[in-house]
Amino acid sequence: MLKHKISIILGSLMLLFAIACNQPAPKKETVADPMDQLLNKYAEVTLTSDISHLTADEKEMLKLLFKAAAIMDDIFWTQNIGEKEPFLASIPNEKARKFAVINYGPWDQMDNEKPFIEGFGEKFAGAGFYPKDITAAEWDAFDDPNKTNLYTLITRGADGKLKAEWYHQAYAGRIEEAAGLLEQAAALAGNESFANYLKLRAKALRTDDYLESDLAWMDVRDNNVDMVIGPIENYTDALHGYKAAHEAFILIKDKAWSARLARYAQFLPELQTQLPVEDIYKKEVPGADADLNAYDAVYYAGDCNAAGKTIAINLPNDERVHLQKGTRKLQLKNSMKAKFDNILVPVSEVLIAPEQRKYVTFDAFFSNVMFHEVAHGMGIKNTIDGKSTVRKALKEQYSALEEAKADILGLYLVTKLHEMGEFTDTEIMDNYVTFMAGIFRSVRFGASSAHGKANMMTFSFFLQEGAFTRSADGTYAINLEKMMEASRKFTGNILKAQGDGNYEFVKNWVATDGIIKAELQSDLDRIMEKGIPVDIYFKMGPQELGLQ
Repeated sequence: MLKHKISIILGSLMLLFAIACNQPAPKKETVADPMDQLLNKYAEVTLTSDISHLTADEKEMLKLLFKAAAIMDDIFWTQNIGEKEPFLASIPNEKARKFAVINYGPWDQMDNEKPFIEGFGEKFAGAGFYPKDITAAEWDAFDDPNKTNLYTLITRGADGKLKAEWYHQAYAGRIEEAAGLLEQAAALAGNESFANYLKLRAKALRTDDYLESDLAWMDVRDNNVDMVIGPIENYTDALHGYKAAHEAFILIKDKAWSARLARYAQFLPELQTQLPVEDIYKKEVPGADADLNAYDAVYYAGDCNAAGKTIAINLPNDERVHLQKGTRKLQLKNSMKAKFDNILVPVSEVLIAPEQRKYVTFDAFFSNVMFHEVAHGMGIKNTIDGKSTVRKALKEQYSALEEAKADILGLYLVTKLHEMGEFTDTEIMDNYVTFMAGIFRSVRFGASSAHGKANMMTFSFFLQEGAFTRSADGTYAINLEKMMEASRKFTGNILKAQGDGNYEFVKNWVATDGIIKAELQSDLDRIMEKGIPVDIYFKMGPQELGLQ
C-alpha cells in the first residue's frame, strides 16, 4: 500500500515537472526607451495654410523666403551649439538626433537645459555669443561701447583679448546670401509696403542697423504674406541677456480673424493711463499705430523654433519704435489651436476643478495670448531715473520679468476692456480659468525658460493672495474676485520693479518665486504620467504648401 502511494506521488511530481518544462519562459519586462519618453514630450503638428488666393508671383516669393529663413536657422545653430551638420553627425542614435534637432543642441530645454547626450556637460550660459572661458572681471574691464550691443559676438583676438565682432562680419557669407534672397523676393512681392520692408531688411542684415527696417515693417498692413527675419530675441543669452539670436517666421494672413482684432488698437493709449501703478511708471505713451492681426504660421526657423514654440509675436523690440509707432501684434492662430487642442484641454482635464472646466475655451485662450502681446508694448521701457532702458538695467533677468508682465498685464487689459463694454468675445470667467490652465501649460517649460519662470512667479503670487484653492484630489478652482485683485496688484508690482531698474531686487525675486515648489511639481508629474505633451514640434516647409 505504501509503495502504491509513493508511486502515485512520484508520478504526480513527474507530471508536474513535465508540464513545467513545457511552459514558455516568463517574459522579461521591457524597459521604456528614455529617448521615447523625451520625444513624447512633443506632439507633431503640420504647418500649412490655404494659399490658393496668392498670385503666382507671391508663390514664387514664398520659395525665396523659405530659403532665406533656412539660413537664419543655420546661423542660430552656430549661436547655440556650433555648426549643425558635424554636431548631428556625431550622434549615432537616431532618436537622440531627432531630439537634438528639436532642441538645437544636446540640452533639454524643457528640463532646465539638462544634457541628454553623453559627453556634454552643463550648457554655457553665454551659448555661442561669448568665449566660454570669459570671467566677470574680464567682462567688466572690457572697454568697448559695442560690447552690450544686441548684434555683436564677443570673441578673442589673436592676442587673446576680448573684441566685439558685428554679426554681419561674423556670418558674412550667409548674411549676404540671405540678403540677396530678400531682395529677389521684394521684386515679386506685389505689395509695396512689404516689398519696401524686404529691401530694407536686406540692408539691415548687411549693416546690423535695424531701426529703418523695423519702422518700415510697422507700415506693412494689407499684405497676404508676412515675414519676420533677423536677430530678434535675447532669451538664448543667459549670461547677460544682451545678444539677439537669429530666427525667422513665414506667415499667411487670416483676414477674417484679423478684422475681428483691428478695433482694439485704438484703446491702447487710454489703457496705458489706467495701469494700476503710480503716474511716474506709466508716463510713457505707447505709439497709437499698433497693429493686431491673425496669421497661419507656415515656417519657424532658428531661435523661435527651438523647443517651446511661440504662438504670438509682439515686435519690434526696439523701444524707439514702441514710442514712435507702437508694435505689431501677430497671433499665430494655427499654432495656437494646436497647443490648445493637444495640451491645454488635456491639462485642464487633470488639474482644473470639474465644475470650472467648461470655462476653458479657445476664444479665451486666443484673447489672453493676444493681450499678452499687446501688453509687451505697454508699461515702461526706460527706468524712471532716465539712465537706462529697462532691458539693459535688468540684464539677464529682464526676459523673465517682461514675460511675467505681459502675462498679467494682458489679463488686466482683458478685464478693463470687459468693464468698458468693448470686449465681448468671451465671458470674463472664461479668461481667468483659461489663464489658470495656461499657467500649468507654460510652467512646464522649466526654469531655464523665461516663460517658465514667468508662470512660476505668477503662480506663486496667486498662491500668496489666495486667488485659487487646491482640492484634496489635486484640482484647482479659481476665486474670480481674488484673482482679479491679485492680477491688478501683481501688474503694479512688476511695472514698479521695471521702472526702478533694481537688478538685485529683481534677481532675488525671480530666484525666490520663479521656481517650482514641491506640491506643484507633484501635480505636474501627474500631467506627465498621463502622457500629455509639453509642447509641439513642426512638420513644415514649402512641400507642405504644395510648393516644390
